[in-house]
Amino acid sequence: MPKKTDNVIIFDTTLRDGEQSPGFSMNIKEKLTLAAQLAKLNVDIIEAGFPQASQGDYDAVNQIAKSVRGPVIAGLARAMAGDIDRCASALKPARKKRIHTFVGTSEQHIKYQMKKTKSQVLKMAINAVRRAREHVRDVEFSAMDAVRTEMRFLYDILEATIEQGAGTVNIPDTVGYAIPDEFGQLIAQIKENVPNIDKAIISVHCHNDLGMAVSNSLSAVMNGARQVECAVNGIGERAGNASLEEIVMAVKTRKDFLKVGVQVKTREIYKTSRLLVSITGVLIQPNKAIVGENAFAHESGIHQDGVLKERSTFEIMTPASIGLKKNRLVLGKHSGRHAFSKRLEDLGYKLSKEDLNKAFEQFKLLADKKKEIFDEDLETIVGEEISEETFPGVFELEHIQTSSGTGSIPTATVSLRKGDEVFTDSAIGDGPVDAAYRAIERITSIKGRLMSYNIR
Repeated sequence: MPKKTDNVIIFDTTLRDGEQSPGFSMNIKEKLTLAAQLAKLNVDIIEAGFPQASQGDYDAVNQIAKSVRGPVIAGLARAMAGDIDRCASALKPARKKRIHTFVGTSEQHIKYQMKKTKSQVLKMAINAVRRAREHVRDVEFSAMDAVRTEMRFLYDILEATIEQGAGTVNIPDTVGYAIPDEFGQLIAQIKENVPNIDKAIISVHCHNDLGMAVSNSLSAVMNGARQVECAVNGIGERAGNASLEEIVMAVKTRKDFLKVGVQVKTREIYKTSRLLVSITGVLIQPNKAIVGENAFAHESGIHQDGVLKERSTFEIMTPASIGLKKNRLVLGKHSGRHAFSKRLEDLGYKLSKEDLNKAFEQFKLLADKKKEIFDEDLETIVGEEISEETFPGVFELEHIQTSSGTGSIPTATVSLRKGDEVFTDSAIGDGPVDAAYRAIERITSIKGRLMSYNIR
């Protein structure tokens, strides 16, 4: 455990490792937009891409290097002269730049992928760092698949690259194989057995194949690592990278235990997460830590009652700390009377104790049939308990028919019942759903607003 409080460097690889995973490819404009938001988030380093991979990647790194100020802009390069020179060219406009070079060091990579010897790989690493240092002062070396690398060779290659000028040495769990205690011990052993390790920052880059990328990263921090490579929403190869928002909020929330800090502006976290979803079109699961739809949502009556009385009973972070306005009390079959009456108050209803009891009974009956109860459902329930003058009758769907196809205009015919009367109307729209909304608006004279629309 570190004796003093210091900061962990947040190295964001959303635009490199994250973007190269299936379904997350971005064009240059999208990368620039996300890079600008990452700068607002105040990450320390943005790994903007792999310039040698394609002309598009080169151009994206170059444009980010020109336009984004604040963070260090990094580019990835294999331990090859052409890669390193190409990376240096792309990064040239950046005020603060880093070349991140790597080579596989495990037996699996050396023997089967590269078909080389350890001495050849060691020479490649030395030459790569030396060449990178000719272009920039800030060089990072990664021993790819470090977790499965023979320890003596790992110590030797780290010592040699630091000697050549690598200011950061990265210990990747490339295939997500490590267990937290094991990974923490690896970092501790590196600190103990690499003679010049005090001249470099130890970085970690953990993958999530066994679901332990964040845990492994934090274990490494507790054992002396001071840079964590991570990605927004945890995106990345296969099962993804360590999640940036989880790393940052774990450090912020458990600073008492971890004894380190971060410079990230946490109020930009939610906005950054949603921007990535908007750009890629890839949704995150509702129960995703920190940024999932349910991360600050409560349905259990016990939880809702506790949160309404004192937020800290069931929330260890405030929604505002990540840029959300407030938490969300979801009304469902597990909700209690306290949350139900509070939501009615928020909607402007003040019921007598007797009417409230009747309404709550109806709410429970409906909650057994629906996954979530919406405000409109509550208004319907309340409408049955108070006078017709206060709350006029509601419409019920009687019939709907839509028509659409290639070369035809989408139309919808809708019939709604209100009491004993049935009202029918038709409308056209951009599609059958839009046409149905417009027909409903014509009947009810109530303008609807589309909040969310997903096709899966």
